[in-house]
Amino acid sequence: MKSKTLAAWLAFLGGPLGLHRFYLRGIGDVVGWLLPIPTALGLYGIERVQQYGQDDTLSWLLVPLLGMTVAACCLTAIVYGLTTREKWNARFNPGGPEDAEAGGTRWATIFAIVLSLMIGAGVLMASIAFSFQRYFEYQVEEGRRISQ
Repeated sequence: MKSKTLAAWLAFLGGPLGLHRFYLRGIGDVVGWLLPIPTALGLYGIERVQQYGQDDTLSWLLVPLLGMTVAACCLTAIVYGLTTREKWNARFNPGGPEDAEAGGTRWATIFAIVLSLMIGAGVLMASIAFSFQRYFEYQVEEGRRISQ
């Protein structure tokens, strides 16, 4: 029986590594294996910012990948947590009864939803702000270069 609470926490804490996908769909899940790629690229972008500063063009293209991956996994945790017991059990526990406890909502599920909402929204807004700021600064520099 696949627990909704555990899946929500795995999506929140280990989502960028695909842990929730492996828990729910097994080790052969392709999306679960692909999730660490944008996570690693985003972490590489953060490393480039630390190494070369914020003027590095590649870093401002890579950093939002990490933010978007974290935000998407937080959204997935919210969706998992808000899924009704019947839908959860029908989808992830098809052999069990419709009202099985594994699909139930507990306080731990609510905490996962709340934390996912807070962290996911913050990371999403920070990623958007960072990427737009760097994009517009780049456009201003290109405009100055053209006008000279």
